[in-house]
Amino acid sequence: MDDLQQFEAFMRAYQDMVFGTAVRLVGNVAEAQDIAQEVFLKAFERYGDIGRSPTVGGWLKTVTRNLALNHLTRYRARWSFFSELGPPGEENHDALADLPAPDLAADHWDAEARRQWVDAGLAKLPPAQRVPLVLYHFEDLGYEEIAERLNISLSKVKTDIHRGRDALRRHLARANIRPEGYDTEEH
Repeated sequence: MDDLQQFEAFMRAYQDMVFGTAVRLVGNVAEAQDIAQEVFLKAFERYGDIGRSPTVGGWLKTVTRNLALNHLTRYRARWSFFSELGPPGEENHDALADLPAPDLAADHWDAEARRQWVDAGLAKLPPAQRVPLVLYHFEDLGYEEIAERLNISLSKVKTDIHRGRDALRRHLARANIRPEGYDTEEH
């Protein structure tokens, strides 16, 4: 197997993790695809050093997270840090209410269907709620590190995570889903 074939196998092994991380953070499939492509370009440039490393998965996830956060920072003018959706003055607008309920009974869903439903709920959140929520629950970052990376206050991080959880909880309740490891009462 030549180097190009090895890199192709490497890319196939990690593409879902890289894309999943990117799409959860940026909330847009096309932008996540661009970020994933950039991650693999960086990986290709360093493949001789990282290709056989046992920590390559962590390296890829870190690069993906950093590129996604850089992307969001670059385009911050397009997204608001206001946690409410809807026109000014309209409090507690529920963006997830527009998402149709599933046709299947949630008791019969497999893990992949649950993951897709959670991802759909995350995608409906405004970036100010989605990004801190993903960083906390999926990337295992602490509140302080999230505040530092997003260059926002600690109280803003806590508020946005709380509001994001509430919105996601309502979305999941519509389908009677409680993801494994996500205890909505204790977080």
